Amino acid sequence: MAKVQISDYEQQRQANIAERDALIKQLALDAASAAFQPKPAGRPAGRPATNGNKAHKKSAVRRVKEEVLPRRTSSRLAGLTADSEVAKRKAEDEYEAVQQAARAKRQRVSGNLDLTDIVVAGKGWDKSENYLVDVFSRGAKPYERTFGESEVKETSDKELRALREKMSSLELYEGFEPNRIKITPERIYSIGFHPEPSKALIFAGDKLGNLGIFDASQTTNPAPKTEPIKAEDLDPEDPELDDDDLPTPAITSFHLHTRTIAAFQFSPLNASHLYTASYDSSLRLLDLTKSTSTEVYGPSDSDADEPLSGIEVDPLSPHVLYFSRLDGFVGRHDTRAPAASATDVYQLSEKKIGGFSMHPQYPHFLATASLDRFMRVWDLRKMLGKGDARAPVCVGEHLSRLSVSHAAFNAVGQVATASYDDTVKIHSFEGMGGWKAGHTVEAVAMEPSATVRHNNQTGRWVTILRAQWQAQPADSVQRFCIGNMNRFVDIYTAKGEQLAQLGGDGITAVPAVAQFHPTKDWVAGGTASGKLCLWM
Repeated sequence: MAKVQISDYEQQRQANIAERDALIKQLALDAASAAFQPKPAGRPAGRPATNGNKAHKKSAVRRVKEEVLPRRTSSRLAGLTADSEVAKRKAEDEYEAVQQAARAKRQRVSGNLDLTDIVVAGKGWDKSENYLVDVFSRGAKPYERTFGESEVKETSDKELRALREKMSSLELYEGFEPNRIKITPERIYSIGFHPEPSKALIFAGDKLGNLGIFDASQTTNPAPKTEPIKAEDLDPEDPELDDDDLPTPAITSFHLHTRTIAAFQFSPLNASHLYTASYDSSLRLLDLTKSTSTEVYGPSDSDADEPLSGIEVDPLSPHVLYFSRLDGFVGRHDTRAPAASATDVYQLSEKKIGGFSMHPQYPHFLATASLDRFMRVWDLRKMLGKGDARAPVCVGEHLSRLSVSHAAFNAVGQVATASYDDTVKIHSFEGMGGWKAGHTVEAVAMEPSATVRHNNQTGRWVTILRAQWQAQPADSVQRFCIGNMNRFVDIYTAKGEQLAQLGGDGITAVPAVAQFHPTKDWVAGGTASGKLCLWM
């Protein structure tokens, strides 16, 4: 029998079929082998997910109810004959139900709607964390008051009313207008009073490392005038008047650092010693008596960039300095120890530490505020870990919705924080003096005892707002001040009750950096243009 000749087309077709069959077999083998692969290892049992130092439970996700539409049913299963009258009526009813549901979705809804009931996707809506409240109000509204005489008069509590009247009676310094008191050449980052109670001596550090000093007891001119000259007393249309004719205050300024002076503090042992912390990675001691400035701390490597954001002098051991860095470390420096063993650093956050403070009575307790949204309290008496991982015990922590700018202890153990979620929180801790080394508290104890709604959206050109306590109030009523974006300075009690909103004519910028005198009811505010606002 003659052999049948196969055409080129048929040969190509059979080759394609063979190639396809081989590919199908290979895919089947791969799928079979994948079924026997071991599952990827999950998190070890007993080890919860961590965020910072402790595990945090995820908030419960609110399940959104799905809309139930009319369901189609089988006529055959219902025993209905096809094309019968009953089946036609059933189909018409189903069609009408679908049409009604479609019309209901398009129909306008009248009345009030609760966002909790109409959330579509994303995290369930929580009224307590409503981040939309201040979307339209967080912008600055210059000179628009949110607290004034009417609120003071409506106060029913006699003691609170008396305190509000007292703090609201503070008047803007009359010696010079605020726009004439340029205490530093650049934006102010830190401000404070000399502890001397007999006269107001204000210090301010700016963006370029300058330290300005202003004496509020000075007179405008040596001319025999009993009243200080004000700019409004001069006729601005006078052709013979120029800027040199306006009163100019005497201000002393020193270039102590090469970068921003982030914080400074006077020594509790010697009021003529001022310690400054800077973004140039150094701590310096300014001796006002000897007129010298000495570096007391700096990285061993001169090229190291370790900007400092805060400084605290140990009130019980004034030779020991604590400082915070923008990379999340807190350091301890002993000015009397040899250089090789004088400094210890601890990593207390994976992100920037914007500010910290020590308990005035029990300085082994430390409070930090960081970019990772945590306010934490630490106990320096007990250390955990070894080597670079060595760090103090974390007593407790509180998580905010957005980053926390600063944490400040007052004399009775309360911590005030300012956060970018537009809140100022006061955390109260009782009996800290009786806590043993390594003591920790539950999350409930870290919750704030008072929360104040406050616009903290400073933007790029205004220094971050910080709540600063008065160190030793004469009437023992704990209070703090904080800058207001409407060009005021707000004063609150430890209960979150507003006492005053300080302002005045001539304030042309936000007094973002505000500070009390340690004992007197004097308040200083510094602006981004280097101007000083003073209330006495």
